[in-house]
Amino acid sequence: MANSAGSRKRARQAIKRRVHNNGLRSMVRTAIKKTIAQIEAKNFEGATEAFAIAQPALDKMARKGILTANKAARTKSRLNIKIKALKA
Repeated sequence: MANSAGSRKRARQAIKRRVHNNGLRSMVRTAIKKTIAQIEAKNFEGATEAFAIAQPALDKMARKGILTANKAARTKSRLNIKIKALKA
């Protein structure tokens, strides 16, 4: 356990930050799952709309450091490839 006042405060801040980040991460995962559900349903318009919501959310989480930039880019790329395959 933390001994000094400063390290106790840091521990409290870390707990608050972890809870906040988990909520944001969950929001992004939900957006990705909605996009994948539309892809699996072979719904091009729905998948495009869901991806339009997921894409800025992924970018925002990458900027904040909650997701790595490469993971966000990789996820967007894979979803986009699957959406384009629906149209073809």
